[in-house]
Amino acid sequence: MKISLYQRLALSLLVLFIAVAGIFFWWSQNLEQMSRSEAEQRLHISLAEHLANDNPLLKEGVYDQDALKNLFHSLMILGPSFEFYFVDPTGKIITYSAEPGRVKRKNIDLVPLLRLIEQKQALPIYGDDPRNLQGQKIFSASPIYNNENLQGYLYIIIGSQIYDSIFSNIKSNQQLAQSIAMVIGAVVFFFIVLLGLLRFLTMPLKALTADIRAFRQAGFEKSKVSLRDWPSSNNELHELGQTFNDMAEQINYQLVQLQNNDRQRRELLAHLSHDLRTPLASLQGYLETIELKGKTLSEEQLQKFVGIAFKNANQLKRLVDQIFELAHLEGGQVTVNLETFPLGELLYDIAAKFAFKVQEKAITMAIEPQDCEFMVYSDIGKLERVLSNLIENAIRHTAKGGRIVLRASEGEGQKLKLEVVDNGTGISAKELPYVFDARYRASNAVDDKKQHGGLGLAISQKLLVLLKSDINVKSELGEGTTFGFNLSRVELPL
Repeated sequence: MKISLYQRLALSLLVLFIAVAGIFFWWSQNLEQMSRSEAEQRLHISLAEHLANDNPLLKEGVYDQDALKNLFHSLMILGPSFEFYFVDPTGKIITYSAEPGRVKRKNIDLVPLLRLIEQKQALPIYGDDPRNLQGQKIFSASPIYNNENLQGYLYIIIGSQIYDSIFSNIKSNQQLAQSIAMVIGAVVFFFIVLLGLLRFLTMPLKALTADIRAFRQAGFEKSKVSLRDWPSSNNELHELGQTFNDMAEQINYQLVQLQNNDRQRRELLAHLSHDLRTPLASLQGYLETIELKGKTLSEEQLQKFVGIAFKNANQLKRLVDQIFELAHLEGGQVTVNLETFPLGELLYDIAAKFAFKVQEKAITMAIEPQDCEFMVYSDIGKLERVLSNLIENAIRHTAKGGRIVLRASEGEGQKLKLEVVDNGTGISAKELPYVFDARYRASNAVDDKKQHGGLGLAISQKLLVLLKSDINVKSELGEGTTFGFNLSRVELPL
């Protein structure tokens, strides 16, 4: 059977209360007994001495056992709460006031008597009970001398057996009434304390449950619900509430991210569908023209139509390849092969690859510094892909006679700063925040009729994320654009 939190708390408090009440009751009874014993012993501490001094039979130190027994019996009748014993100097009981057969001990320990007589110990002091082999009671005692010779001790038990019997009956009735009152009071007290404690403990839980219910009814959108602020403390319930708020914040953030990603994917799909449709429609149109009028077309017209169809097929292939590459990067299924290599060799190889394009457009491309001898630690294939995308973008936005610079310079720490700089048309301030968006299409490309898919900058950014680097862009309309990022530099041994 599963026990709820409320039941566990109630059971724990009940057990704790019973234990505390039992300990308190035992302690109070012992304290009461000790206080009563001390008071009675202090009240009658000189009783034995007064009897020894006032009674001629004891004062002279010469006793007649029968006469002394009769004396004790008479005194016991006058004071039924006392028992009288005469013991010799060794502790042997000589005579007593009790009825024959009631006394169980033959000897008593004299140490407590000497402590009481000499007052070397705080009251109460307990001595052996002659009627009980294991019991002890408070007493009064006085030595009995014959001239200078010690004859024995007058030993008076305070609280005789008769007294104990009567007191026990009265006390049992009082204890019964006290117990009933205590039980009733304890139940009422316990019930009130329990209700207050459980209310104190369950109020934060109730508030947290209300927040969770409201958050669920709001469709897990934190913006539609007002969650309470929990104080920072060591209270586990407050900490739980704060953790729930953090969790709700994270859920809301992820939900917004998913919604944004879904919106961006739909927009990207719409843009890509348009980009795919344009070369595909052109390709289909020219192929249909060739199929329908192929026999009537001249050789020159046929070659022109085939060339245009081939160009559109290439543009379609490049766009599809970029879409697959972007999807592959977003899926996180790319491995990084890091190695140390000279950056200068890679830059000159890439410049050679684009030499025909820049020459065709009358653009100059330079590498700074010319003797680039930096060693870097990166993935050479992915870095080549990033630089190729940035250079293609720079060529597309640079007019005839423009200039493109691949610049390497020392960065902070062990970093090397690499930039692709052009003096082309630049990017407007409105478009600058969106240049790495897969949906972005520049509105001011110098030669936008060239074959390009428009995903190069988005792919470059994701490749640099894999290389643990951030790409940044600076641009002004009519002044040109600079794309830069950092690489891990390797120091050459001297």
